[in-house]
Amino acid sequence: MDSSLLVSLSHQLAAYRSMDVIANNIANADTSGFRREEQTFHEYVEQLPLQEGQSTPQALSFVQDGGIVRDMTEGPLRRTGAPFDLAIHGKGFFAVQTPNGLAYTRNGHFSLDNQGQLVDDSGNALQSEGGAVSISVDDGDIHIGTDGTISGKKGQIGKLRVADFADESQLVKQGASLYSTTQQPNPAQGAEIRQGMLEESNVKPVVEISRMVEVMRSYQASATMTQSQEDLLRQAIDKLGQMPSS
Repeated sequence: MDSSLLVSLSHQLAAYRSMDVIANNIANADTSGFRREEQTFHEYVEQLPLQEGQSTPQALSFVQDGGIVRDMTEGPLRRTGAPFDLAIHGKGFFAVQTPNGLAYTRNGHFSLDNQGQLVDDSGNALQSEGGAVSISVDDGDIHIGTDGTISGKKGQIGKLRVADFADESQLVKQGASLYSTTQQPNPAQGAEIRQGMLEESNVKPVVEISRMVEVMRSYQASATMTQSQEDLLRQAIDKLGQMPSS
């Protein structure tokens, strides 16, 4: 395949990947604790061999996948009034026990299950410093302090486990707003728990739609260039086919 076609196709593939990430951001604009993502790219320049009659070598500029970067900026906090809706103001993650081990989330929408445990929407148990958070009917109204202390009518029940990590970029997305990691969790410093509130997504739909329009234009420009190059190649082949044989 002609090198110029490969360059155009690399630009189209980059635009396609960006569009996929943007679409996922928009789809999760209303997901509590969701972090927007952005596809990054690097320029890869390939030097072509010097051709006869050329004084300087030519170069081709390809687009190379640089991976996805996650924006860990805190989203706005929204009051719900639900006693088991929790938000973290500051750095840190709630810890939940999944079938595959501990996972971490910023989505603080929890509820009581039939066993009296606080669980997320997938049934994963919210963790305190001493294990799963269990609440009985005898505990009455539950108060959760800004330091994560859980108290009921009979006194303190436990304290929420709020974890922080040295490198948040190494957290692996598992779906359902969960992250896993091989890093050692540390107690989150300065984090405040806000009971009766949820952290909204940090996605700004207007910004994402604007980015989507830019990516679509870039894709269309690359596609037009590819089509033009294919047309020129086809015309050259046709002319070669029309040349009389010697």
